[in-house]
Amino acid sequence: MGGCATFCEILIAILLPPLGVCLRHGCCSVEFCICLVLTILGYIPGIIYALYAIACLHPDRIRGDYYQLD
Repeated sequence: MGGCATFCEILIAILLPPLGVCLRHGCCSVEFCICLVLTILGYIPGIIYALYAIACLHPDRIRGDYYQLD
């Protein structure tokens, strides 16, 4: 993903944390649910988790483990 897209996701994550996570990971993901709960409980924890989910968690690497048959 390009640097401009990541920058836009981070900017959206600062304004509306669940929306930023939703753009990166999807609306029915565990990351989105965690971010939504943290944002409801407190805005700052929601922002911190959203930035972590966007910057550190890569959706392709996470989802690849679920569909891999060994």
